[in-house]
Amino acid sequence: MDIYKTNSIGIMKRSVLIAGTHSGVGKTTVAMGVMAALTKRNMKVQPYKVGPDYIDPTHHTAICGRSSRNLDTFMMGVDGVRRTVDSSYKDADISVIEGVMGLYDGMNSTEIASSAHVAKSLDIPVILVVNVHGMSRSAAAIVKGFTEFDKDVNIAGVILNRVGSPRHAQMIKDVLPDIPVVGTVPRNNDIKVPSRHLGLHMASEQDYDVGKLAEFIEENIDIDAILSLASEPKKPEVEDERCVGNMSEVTIGVARDSAFCFYYEEMFDMFRKCGAKIEFFSPLDGDIPEVDGMYFGGGYPELNIAKLEKSRTTKKLKDLSADGMPIYGECGGLQYLCSSYEIEDVVYGMADLFPAETVLTKRLQALGYTEGVAKGKFIKGPVRGHEFHYSLTECDSDSRLIYEMSRGKGIMNGKDGITEHNSLASYMHAHPGSFPVDSFVEQCRKYGRK
Repeated sequence: MDIYKTNSIGIMKRSVLIAGTHSGVGKTTVAMGVMAALTKRNMKVQPYKVGPDYIDPTHHTAICGRSSRNLDTFMMGVDGVRRTVDSSYKDADISVIEGVMGLYDGMNSTEIASSAHVAKSLDIPVILVVNVHGMSRSAAAIVKGFTEFDKDVNIAGVILNRVGSPRHAQMIKDVLPDIPVVGTVPRNNDIKVPSRHLGLHMASEQDYDVGKLAEFIEENIDIDAILSLASEPKKPEVEDERCVGNMSEVTIGVARDSAFCFYYEEMFDMFRKCGAKIEFFSPLDGDIPEVDGMYFGGGYPELNIAKLEKSRTTKKLKDLSADGMPIYGECGGLQYLCSSYEIEDVVYGMADLFPAETVLTKRLQALGYTEGVAKGKFIKGPVRGHEFHYSLTECDSDSRLIYEMSRGKGIMNGKDGITEHNSLASYMHAHPGSFPVDSFVEQCRKYGRK
């Protein structure tokens, strides 16, 4: 298949988006399988995920050996999506984008942040995964509806998932509208990724065989047909002009272990673009890096709470914050940086940067996109992101909250972003498409010059 080795012989690089009719249809397994099958052919596959998902990209990265990136038209804008694709797959042979929810499911009743909107923004074809279990001719009605709902979306092929038999597959093919079926995937309960309350397990916890997944997909999906349908994505019209000027040395410590593992790869890209070096460290191991600022992402602090309470990192952070080091936390990072975290009636001491206590709840407290205006010392202006948490955080009466939320729940009373000294934490997972990364890096640079 050297014809598709685009970088080696100069053929246009190609992209395709794999979407589903709805959540649970099997698009994640199919997308991962297609990535695995292409990688097995020694192709350089650049993976992407539509939406504010931290977990699926870890599987993409493990399969492809390249960092998967998120594409979201609400958090990034149309040109932001184009810039991310344009800058991250220059040396790849093909990019494969996994969709989110159903193809047309966006924010509220709009197309914004939907897989369809990403496909239209990039002007690339969609392969639609349809779960045909328990139906035959009705599958044609579903496909017809999806192809005609928005004529600007190019549904170039269909994959029939959970097919009962070759006869079942042929019955559906005979009545489908004029659209190629590029795969008929039989039911296989052995090919799946386990999940937990915050989504799938991380790639580091996988218990499926990637080699078998690739073989299964190769046997049941026409990979050559997908390659022939893929097309060149649209390029950005406007460049991101942030992070110009002062590029003197600065180092930012990023907490990364099983407690803190939810990050957008684009945030690291922006740190580096602003001249920052990144040093990863593990609070679970008690690391205390020599850095100019720190970033604590989301993750699973509740699964590691006893070890975090005893960590040397936990005990040192309060002094670093009081000294003026910029420290930024999101969701799990917020919970960790509060004074305490209560889980099942047991109260654990945390880093105590902020006068606030967190309690883990059994019920989902917030899920969805967020938007607010930051009114802090060095974090100012509109910020967009996402929140998803099973906890409540109660702040002391004199706490300062600097995000005025127009969308999302935040910490309390329509506000998010608790701050103390040069430290800031929020339930909002902010995206670098709007988060003032350049301002945060500059504050770290100033601290490093002290």
